[in-house]
Amino acid sequence: MPLLKKIAKIIAKTLLAFAAFVVLYFITAFAFSRITINKEANTTEDVTIYIKTNGVHTDIVVPVRSALIDWSKEIKYANTALKDTSYPYLALGWGDKGFYLQTPNWSDLKFSVAFKAAFGLSSTAMHATFYREMAEGEHCRKLTISNDQYARLVAYISHTFQKDSSGHFINIKTKANYGISDAFYEANGRYNLFRTCNTWANSALKKCGQKCCLWTIFDTGIFLKYAKQDAP
Repeated sequence: MPLLKKIAKIIAKTLLAFAAFVVLYFITAFAFSRITINKEANTTEDVTIYIKTNGVHTDIVVPVRSALIDWSKEIKYANTALKDTSYPYLALGWGDKGFYLQTPNWSDLKFSVAFKAAFGLSSTAMHATFYREMAEGEHCRKLTISNDQYARLVAYISHTFQKDSSGHFINIKTKANYGISDAFYEANGRYNLFRTCNTWANSALKKCGQKCCLWTIFDTGIFLKYAKQDAP
């Protein structure tokens, strides 16, 4: 009996510590996401980009071609099912490879995938989607940034892609694409409880001098900065 009581106490303390961690985690995430880092002042308006969310995950949307870079040289239209080279916009998002390729719907989520993602035990991928048009709304906001800021954003995004021995982005051959105009690529970094897809997108905004959160794991924090009354 004393042994059983000791085990019961250990279990109770473990559960209490876990519950305290979860509460602290979400309180911290909420508080830090409400702290705003303001955009850089006195910059020119040269390149239009967008931030886009599906309600959970934030993408950074860039022009496929600009004076600085032609993304289609590495993120090829031919890697999509549609192969339509007329789409002028490219949405880019970083995330856990298991989530991307094994979880088309939340109902498909496996405990093993979630566990590995939460604790940085799996690899990551970049999801690239071509769009014919962008329409501002609750889930899509337009930002106009300078050429210098865009150069920093390009460098940040490019660094996220894994590259082969020749320096090219590595396309993931899969049938798990979400539509007919998207493809997946190998990525650098580890997804975990403290670095999510939205953390990556928030850091992208920070890198190019745009309004963003001090830190966020959810898309909500980002899009609160771009509520309609505050939209650029």
